[in-house]
Amino acid sequence: MKYLSIIALFLLLVSACTNNRELIIEEHDSATQEDSITYELIVLDPGFDSWFAIHGTPAKYHNQTYYEGWNRRYVDAWNYQNIGDRYSQVIEGNIDYRPDIDYGFELNHKLFYYFMYVEHELDIQLIPDGPRTY
Repeated sequence: MKYLSIIALFLLLVSACTNNRELIIEEHDSATQEDSITYELIVLDPGFDSWFAIHGTPAKYHNQTYYEGWNRRYVDAWNYQNIGDRYSQVIEGNIDYRPDIDYGFELNHKLFYYFMYVEHELDIQLIPDGPRTY
């Protein structure tokens, strides 16, 4: 019985190795496919949404490049503060903000105003002499 199972296994391996296999690579035109990735900023601070509704307007005051530039600086400062212990009660976790990704105007605008909220309402200075929003 032992020899029969070994022979069956050997025959299975030989038949698997001798079958013709075909690899098909299809090329898709990436211009016709839409980018389905969307990003959303979720802020867990209960006071931010009402503060943002009052202070986050007008949304078109600055362009996306302006917000992206400040967000890069603020994310670096946030992540630096996260490493230290000074604001460990408030600043939790790193922010994974990559400058090579287009997050869109709305996310960049909201993230920028979250940093303004942290600086003005929570009195945590992330960037000395940062932008003045009001």
